[in-house]
Amino acid sequence: MSEPRTVSAGELAVEELLDRLEAGERVVVRTEFLGTDHEVTLRYDGSTFYCDTPTRLHRHESRETMRTCLENQGYASQ
Repeated sequence: MSEPRTVSAGELAVEELLDRLEAGERVVVRTEFLGTDHEVTLRYDGSTFYCDTPTRLHRHESRETMRTCLENQGYASQ
């Protein structure tokens, strides 16, 4: 497995990020929460999208629900 690509929150567009995940890439998003830097690992296993945050693992069953998460959390740009 190759090293995941690391980006800053909002660096990639939503569709570009989703396409990368569906192509099998893992993407680490650096983001800030309450004044602290965090890394969130995004991945897709062929049926489920995952957002591994420092405190929780989010699962999304469809591209549409993952898109909503990426937009709501600010991980991707519009």
